[in-house]
Amino acid sequence: MTQTHPDYQLSQLDQLEAESIHIFREVAAEFEKPVLMFSGGKDSIVMLRLAEKAFYPAKIPFPVLQVDTGYDFPEVLATRDSWVSRLGVRLVVASVEEAIAKGIVVDDGKTSRNRLQIGTLLNAIEEEGFTAAFGGGRRDEEKARAKERVYSHRDEFGQWDPKMQRPELWSLYNGRIHGGEHMRIFPLSNWTELDIWHYLGQEQIEIPSIYFSHQRRVFERDGMLLSESEHNPCRPGEIVEERTVRFRTVGDLTLTGCVESSASTIDEIIDEIAVATLTERGATRGDDRFSEAAMEDRKKEGYF
Repeated sequence: MTQTHPDYQLSQLDQLEAESIHIFREVAAEFEKPVLMFSGGKDSIVMLRLAEKAFYPAKIPFPVLQVDTGYDFPEVLATRDSWVSRLGVRLVVASVEEAIAKGIVVDDGKTSRNRLQIGTLLNAIEEEGFTAAFGGGRRDEEKARAKERVYSHRDEFGQWDPKMQRPELWSLYNGRIHGGEHMRIFPLSNWTELDIWHYLGQEQIEIPSIYFSHQRRVFERDGMLLSESEHNPCRPGEIVEERTVRFRTVGDLTLTGCVESSASTIDEIIDEIAVATLTERGATRGDDRFSEAAMEDRKKEGYF
């Protein structure tokens, strides 16, 4: 039997990269007005790098969209601005603060800024007329994301019905939508957290410094280490102390925990993740702990 020459065999990362690039090109050809949701976190950075490769040497043919909670980590926003400046893409910022001021969403003092992103995002998609929105969700992160398709249909209200998903046999994607509807696209669906870190190392990609080990003043709440901040006042009995930590995922700083770690390089992070028993969202995202189906409930309403 004839064997494939080693030079023509793709590594796992090469296969994942090729699949994602194919998805980007399919969407650009099929949808009138796509947008890439870019938070400045590791997954959206990998996604932006893949989009850069998909259309090189031309510029990325769609803007990037960030939903700004007002509680984002400064290091993440700095990395976001650096990528946007280098690639010359248009940045659309949907501000939760502005959405509250305009009455688009209601801040009742109890609802987290993370949840207020839903109405803010849907309003931005409607105002800009976006017909497809790339997201950095991966199936290994959380069970609601595990059952979501690459092309994830959203109705005229921006909502997702997990029982009405379209088949994707042989990686054939159905992008038909009616007026007012849009599609969420997940080109990293088949990647894992380890794949992301191996790719970051392979491509030598710029990411926020807080993903690496550093000293930070933190306090413990609900089994997580949260950052000391004016937006996150301590409750009675909570003690702030300085520890050596890093973040596995980044989001709203009032709900995103860090982990104690001495991993200061990508290789050390890979070694650390390889033996981890919890996904980054399960370990450090407070918004996923409100209920067993917290992520799925938010996605049904229009979350990322």
